[in-house]
Amino acid sequence: MASYASKQLLSIAIIFFCALGHLTTAQIVTLEVKEGNSTCIKAELAARFSVSYNTTNGTRTATFPFPGNATVGNRSSCGGAGLLPLLAASFGDGHALILRFSSNGSQYRVESLDLEYNLSDSSIFPSSSSPGLVTVKTDSAGILAQINTTYRCESSWLVGLGGGSGNTSGNASVTFSNMRLQAYMPGSELSRNETVCTADQSVTTAAPKTSPVTPAPVPTVPGTPERGIYNVTNNNGTICLMAYMGLQLNLTYPSSVQNKTVQEVVNLQPNQTKSSGSCEVSSATLLLRDDRTNLTFSFTLNTTSNKYHLNGISITATWPDMKEPFSASNGSLDYLRGTLGRSYMCSAEQTLLVDQTFAINTFHLQVQPFGVNGGQFEAAEECQLDEDNMLIPIIVGAALAGLVLIVLIAYLIGRKRSHAGYQTI
Repeated sequence: MASYASKQLLSIAIIFFCALGHLTTAQIVTLEVKEGNSTCIKAELAARFSVSYNTTNGTRTATFPFPGNATVGNRSSCGGAGLLPLLAASFGDGHALILRFSSNGSQYRVESLDLEYNLSDSSIFPSSSSPGLVTVKTDSAGILAQINTTYRCESSWLVGLGGGSGNTSGNASVTFSNMRLQAYMPGSELSRNETVCTADQSVTTAAPKTSPVTPAPVPTVPGTPERGIYNVTNNNGTICLMAYMGLQLNLTYPSSVQNKTVQEVVNLQPNQTKSSGSCEVSSATLLLRDDRTNLTFSFTLNTTSNKYHLNGISITATWPDMKEPFSASNGSLDYLRGTLGRSYMCSAEQTLLVDQTFAINTFHLQVQPFGVNGGQFEAAEECQLDEDNMLIPIIVGAALAGLVLIVLIAYLIGRKRSHAGYQTI
């Protein structure tokens, strides 16, 4: 009996830990869209979603994986008759991930990506104050491949979602990884020929040490960017994050025009950029968008030390000369460190390196992601670059003052010796 009970307890423990693993890790899910016996879309991918939603006590962020039991829904289609091929994967209590594809004959791409989530699902969205179905989307998922090839991207990349419809618009994102996907398939299996994403290329295609290295062309650097005012507001309309800064984007990507890798430095134009985001107790997000670029800054607060910093930056871009949409992200950064109740300021130019293909140059920056009161910056903590720049004139001034003092002392000593040479009659 004891042996049987032990086996039962062991079985229950194994099931429990397996279930726990399913809940905490993003699984690779296989999805297939068929028309009769023919397969037109097949995908193997892992994904994790992040959704901000309203509660009676403020705003929360729900993070949940794309589960292994997701199924291909009835809306999925191979297209035709004016309709685009569509993969709709349903999961959980009324949630769905939807990818629409298009082709120009030589390439195919994800034309749009939608996420439908049900705020009535209390297991994911506890205490939601706006139950109902919400749809958010993007038209720049960054997935583009040659016809009759499999799109492969093992690296993780974040895609921002917006333009919500439903009871609330919310702010959402999806992080993909371990993706192998093909649309407009001629057979039932993924092609062995692959179109590899830029993020994987930068990791796996290092040149041999003996190969000659062709220097990359030096990009034309534009002037100092205009300083933009980017704020995030709470549901009650009060400002919860403030950022005043000039931004310069430095991207390295394959060009479809020049047929080689180019580096381009572009100023972000404030008058063409919309800001949004979310504020939590210990996290805050600033999302900047224009017609061709989505840029996300993620801040985190250590509630024990009351110190905050910029821990994540991600970008998706679709520029006219790009061979494929560009994406880059890094969630392990440590920039713009400040103290709760104070703003962070850096007038000098800073370079925030995200990865080998993307960096941001900041100018005249002042940011406060937590503890904003009355829509005004609190007292600023200055960056080391500004302190160093202030130290130089102080040193020069002190040296000049010392020189003047030395000359004055020498003059007084000279006068005293001159008077000592005369005798009173």
